[in-house]
Amino acid sequence: MEALEMFRAETRSWLEANCPAEMREPVRDETDACWGGRNPIFKSPAQKQWMEAMAAKGWTVPDWPTEYGGGGLSPEQTKILRQEMAALRCRLPLSSFGIWMLGPALLKFGTEDQKVHYLNQIAKGEIRWCQGYSEPGSGSDLVSLATYGEDKGDHWVVNGQKIWTSYADKADWIFCLVRTDKNDKYKGISFLLFDMATPGVTTKPILLISGNSPFCETFFDNVTVPKDQIVGALNRGWDVAKYLLGHEREMISGGGLGTDMMSIGAQFKDIAADEPVLRADMANFDVEVMAFRAMSEKFVDEIKAGKSHPAQPNMMKYVGTELNKRRSELIMAARGSDALEWESEASGGGGTARTWLRTKANSIEGGTSEVMLGVIAKRILELPGA
Repeated sequence: MEALEMFRAETRSWLEANCPAEMREPVRDETDACWGGRNPIFKSPAQKQWMEAMAAKGWTVPDWPTEYGGGGLSPEQTKILRQEMAALRCRLPLSSFGIWMLGPALLKFGTEDQKVHYLNQIAKGEIRWCQGYSEPGSGSDLVSLATYGEDKGDHWVVNGQKIWTSYADKADWIFCLVRTDKNDKYKGISFLLFDMATPGVTTKPILLISGNSPFCETFFDNVTVPKDQIVGALNRGWDVAKYLLGHEREMISGGGLGTDMMSIGAQFKDIAADEPVLRADMANFDVEVMAFRAMSEKFVDEIKAGKSHPAQPNMMKYVGTELNKRRSELIMAARGSDALEWESEASGGGGTARTWLRTKANSIEGGTSEVMLGVIAKRILELPGA
């Protein structure tokens, strides 16, 4: 205990000295997130400084081994770091599908060379990933995917299409499910990694009701993928995919509910003061968020201890999705007619309304809410016929 308390004091001191004041302000929109990549775009010098300081410390991925760019912290130390970051309202230094989804899959299924090569780049924010899962005819029934990788000896030639590929037009690399055996629906899929700059890869943004285009259609036309860029065994990519989906659902469940988010009641205390119903709704919401964060922390501890229920990510994804949608609805209610403004500089280009509309996709991406409830009913509640 004494060693942990010393670690806490040292961590607090380091964060106070190294986290810029700007990086302690509440997150306003997705441009406040730092995504890194081959050609990173930083919103401000402070954002770049914070990401680089944390990466040098290994604290963008504090619980990863040091040989893979992590901090090598124990679960107890990692929890303390998160608590101290929350206490100072430090923003996440790096947002990354590589950290949230691919990294855990590589740690479990990757070769040593793959771990050393890719994880270090992810930890330092040097590579930005997108996910190639859904296809026009394969959403909830993902195992029906048709994108095909033809074996050419020392490489595959991939042809097909993916859809709803988040930020594909901004990503450096893709982790992609590809059919490599047409005779077996489940055991004929492989998990491939390849550069988005490879000849034959093209993307087309999809315009959403929010007016933004975070999703893309992604096309593969005779794309060459070297054989050493497969993760896990040939034709066993579904094992990797299922493991990664659990982490994706945890990531989506926390959207907009991170520890750097200010209490919604505190954020709108002046507006809600004269609106007792709205004030009560916000108070209830803040309590539910605290309960959700406590549940999430418990689940993470159980996962690391190997004691988690396989359907826990489904629970987190469903509840987190509903909370995130409610948060945006409450913000819309608090700002009234001003929240409906769409283009002015004062409204940040209609940021409130666009964010509210964007949250509607949370109940679809990463597995629909209906699918999540079906899994919960079957695997946790053990309901008949579920």
